[in-house]
Amino acid sequence: MIDKYSFGSITIDGRTYDTDVIIYPERIDDRWWRKEGHWLQLADLGGVRETHPSVLVVGTGYFERMYVDPSVSDWLQQQGITLIACDTTRACTEFNRLKETQKVVAVLHLAC
Repeated sequence: MIDKYSFGSITIDGRTYDTDVIIYPERIDDRWWRKEGHWLQLADLGGVRETHPSVLVVGTGYFERMYVDPSVSDWLQQQGITLIACDTTRACTEFNRLKETQKVVAVLHLAC
């Protein structure tokens, strides 16, 4: 459960992180970083691809400055994975809404 999000900080199940994170069903990766900073590419989603979620929630930042490469959208569609890409505030809400009923993974950019 995402308890709280604000610019540059997120609290998940009572633990606070100040780095971008991937929330898997069984763990949190707080060492996640992208190959090209504000550009989400397939290469950035290795663990996500291995998890086979039904939904991938992408938090594109507080001001939506991270962009999703079209190849990511294409690949997810081919795999039957629903993509929800939006500002990180809304992404946190979507993750919490979906996590009880679907296998969901969230990749969240916490800053810009």
